[in-house]
Amino acid sequence: MNSKQFFDKSQVNQHNRNLITEKLYSCGAYGKEYSAKDDLDTHNEIHTNNKSYFCDKCDKEFSQKGYLEIHYRIHENAKPYSCDKCSKNFSTKSNLNLHYRVHTNEKPYSCVACGKEFSQKSSLKTHYRVHTNEKPYSCDICGKAFSQKGSLDAHHRIHTNEKPYRCNICGKAFTLKGNLYTHYRIHTNEKPYSCDICGNEFTQKGKLDRHYKIHTNEKSFSCDICGKEFTQKGKLDRHYRIHTYKKSFSCDRCGKEFTQKGKLDRHYRIHTNEKPYSCVICGKAFSQKCNLNTHYRIHTHEKPYSCDICGKEFIQKCSLNLHCRIHTNERPYLCITCGKEFSWKGNLVRHYRIHTNKKPYLCDVCGKYFSDKGCLNIHSRTHTNERPYSCDICGKEFSRKDTLSKHHQTHSNEKPYSCDICCKEFTQKFNLNIHYGTHINEKQYSCDICDKAFAHKTKLKMHYKTHTNEKLFSCDICGKEFSHKGNLGMHYKIHTNEKMYSCDICSKEFSRKGSLYKHHRTHTNEKPYSCDTCCKEFSQKFNLDRHNRIHANYKPYSCDICGNGFFQKGNLTLHSRIHTNERPYSCDICGKEFFLKSSLNKHYRIHTHEEPHSPDVQTFPCLQKMFIQKSFKYEL
Repeated sequence: MNSKQFFDKSQVNQHNRNLITEKLYSCGAYGKEYSAKDDLDTHNEIHTNNKSYFCDKCDKEFSQKGYLEIHYRIHENAKPYSCDKCSKNFSTKSNLNLHYRVHTNEKPYSCVACGKEFSQKSSLKTHYRVHTNEKPYSCDICGKAFSQKGSLDAHHRIHTNEKPYRCNICGKAFTLKGNLYTHYRIHTNEKPYSCDICGNEFTQKGKLDRHYKIHTNEKSFSCDICGKEFTQKGKLDRHYRIHTYKKSFSCDRCGKEFTQKGKLDRHYRIHTNEKPYSCVICGKAFSQKCNLNTHYRIHTHEKPYSCDICGKEFIQKCSLNLHCRIHTNERPYLCITCGKEFSWKGNLVRHYRIHTNKKPYLCDVCGKYFSDKGCLNIHSRTHTNERPYSCDICGKEFSRKDTLSKHHQTHSNEKPYSCDICCKEFTQKFNLNIHYGTHINEKQYSCDICDKAFAHKTKLKMHYKTHTNEKLFSCDICGKEFSHKGNLGMHYKIHTNEKMYSCDICSKEFSRKGSLYKHHRTHTNEKPYSCDTCCKEFSQKFNLDRHNRIHANYKPYSCDICGNGFFQKGNLTLHSRIHTNERPYSCDICGKEFFLKSSLNKHYRIHTHEEPHSPDVQTFPCLQKMFIQKSFKYEL
């Protein structure tokens, strides 16, 4: 037998009185029973609709004075009844008694159809409409029906555009109080719902429920036409359109078809360039209201769409759908020319332009064409000197977002990836993997053309491009081509003049972190690279590599006219001028031309009568000096 629980003795006494008191008077309309005739008479006033008590603040009418007194508490915000368990306050004692059931978990009302239990009779009555499909509340504007009055009131706000619930942090307004509470979690970063299987956290219970279906592989919604199954009803509804929708409205300008006239009207704005919706914060205008609503999320930092697998959040649902393909490895878009697959249609369209050499985007300042609109936008900043991305720590501005991201690392100095052999730290896992090769010293990937070996497969792929001369990456500003994307990124800094790294000794600035490290050695005189043959030391590795060619007598650069070999590419370039008679350096006083800049500098002394100074041994190594004297001895 179930025993009822109470918090104090007065509640027990009242409960006992209810049990022993004989109820002799009953209502003829509903059958409700009372122990006193006065109580029955008071109750009958409900049926007579006699409301003689008026509220002088809102004109609401009541049949009893007690109801009016209780109503006054709404205006006075009086809540005289408090819970002794959680200190929550209530305006009426009946509401307090109902609240007690939260603590006692008492649910005296059960559904006869499904057995579900409820703490309040009204909740049971509302729930029963799920089984009867009863919807007694209908909208007088559009006719939509609802099972609860609260749902109808919330629906009315769609027509009135009333949003009574406003966020006191960012000012965003909502039609429902529950949506405001959910929105607050964006600011507090609260994620109260966590998956007990994988630990992912979510801001809403509905998102957690959808996430669970990944683990259970539950697909509750199936198409009754083709049998395809879905985890969410919304996805099923969108799928139905494949079978049922007809496109009856077509654009008379471009021929595009639409299922609804409203969509056609919105589409027309593309042709008319009409943008009736503007942002009140930054003034940006949009052709559709939904795009404006999405744009507002940039200012509020709201990301309502989260990935059920990894929890990553997005501003737009389409961005979430594209992101999901990372987990599924789905690549539905195929290039019919080379067979390459893509996850996103936009990437396929941009890829096609490699085959067609199509460049539809024109810079109206310099006339240069681009294959991608994003590249045009970045290029335009070279004319406007616009730098929209600024560091929130030091205020430094950048023209590209990826450059700002790299710059942030100079402040945080965060290097989450460390080598477990020598403890060296790296900002990226990719760089750590490459670093491991220096310890392994095993070069299992060899080039089948020149037999050069590499520790990493990626290095071998990059090396192959030296044989094929393949250069897929080109600069949008000057057109220079590169075989590696990283080299293109470093090249961009020449145009933007972005120098993120500065020397803390002499304040000289550099665009690359590696260049800063090399520069530091000029102050410390550090020479970490030494020759195994003659023990000569060098501050940079590429200088050691060039020096080793002397011992090996390796001359990789040969003249295609006379066959002479050279240790360095620069020496070959200088030698070629013998055959071409190219003299790029000319005196601006007498006009005499020279093969070498050093010869021009010597020549200037004739005009200035300057005494020759001792040669700088750092300018040219001995071999280079010998080469110059041999090839250009007539330039004196």
